[in-house]
Amino acid sequence: MARDELLDASAVDEDFEVEGIDNDGLVADHAGLRPSSLDDFVGQPELKRHLQIILGAARNRNEAADHLMFAGPPGLGKTTLAHIVAAEMQTQIHTASGPSLERAGDLAAILTKLSPGDVLFIDEIHRLSKQIEEVLYPAMEDFELDIILGKGPAARSIRLEIPPFTLVGATTRIGLITGPLRDRFGEVARLDFYQVADLQLIVNRAAGILGVELDDAAAHEIALRSRGTPRIANRLLRRVRDVAETDYDGVITHEVANVGLELFGVDALGLNKVDRGILSALCDRFGGQPVGLSTLAISVSEPTETVEDVHEPFLIQQGLLMRTPRGRVPTPAAWIHLGLAPPIDTNDGQDRLFPPG
Repeated sequence: MARDELLDASAVDEDFEVEGIDNDGLVADHAGLRPSSLDDFVGQPELKRHLQIILGAARNRNEAADHLMFAGPPGLGKTTLAHIVAAEMQTQIHTASGPSLERAGDLAAILTKLSPGDVLFIDEIHRLSKQIEEVLYPAMEDFELDIILGKGPAARSIRLEIPPFTLVGATTRIGLITGPLRDRFGEVARLDFYQVADLQLIVNRAAGILGVELDDAAAHEIALRSRGTPRIANRLLRRVRDVAETDYDGVITHEVANVGLELFGVDALGLNKVDRGILSALCDRFGGQPVGLSTLAISVSEPTETVEDVHEPFLIQQGLLMRTPRGRVPTPAAWIHLGLAPPIDTNDGQDRLFPPG
């Protein structure tokens, strides 16, 4: 039997919630910073164009939109886009996370409550169990739900029709999605890191919503140190706002932005304490030699998944870290950024896929 809390649409927690549309047709957000339409969404121009076509065509046909999957590092807007899909289609969004769906009854409780055209958003969809995936297949393709009643010889299967809906999946590990599940999505989109100009627009928009006064130079500095990620840009804006209101007159100038960002450990490249710890471990503790992921994660007291999914992509993008067959290796730029003299040859010429015999 499905758990009671999944049968109550008013029960809202971290793993499952139902969000409605307010009188203006906008999906509510506790922080008020989340864009509620494709027109307000900044960046990802190719994906925006694809969604405009997919959602516009679905509205014209008065049908549920195709199932959508958004992949990419954390903080790039996957959840926001799921809410925008619901807002653009003027339907409700029901949210859950992959780890929270432990049994088929958990998923069935959600699917049977959907109204026609509703959006079901599953975060971290790559963590769904095989059993849950098997339930999803007929639901996604035929909008039918297979339920097994009873056990043993007395068990019987019944098939329930469910309203047409749109499944939106988000994942930070697209490679862990099984082929049969991935192929059932009408659009699989990869979100890229944002350009500084786009992040500056996001910072200015957030400042307007928060009622914060800042100049263009301050907005640019915050965007420059945001690691190409809107979530980080909004978080840094809040911290700089706190500094401006506590130690200054509340106006964020370029000088105030620099002071606030340095105070909270964000350097000129946008690296935080853990990022610098990773580079320091590679350059100083291990002398620039190749280091395995597990060893590197232990050296900075972080889970391997956090190092691999959160920190490494940005360090690699900035040209500070390389993944090699033998392990992680710092680049000369990493040594220079830490104020260290790079060795003449950090890997002693041995980091080859096929070493000489």
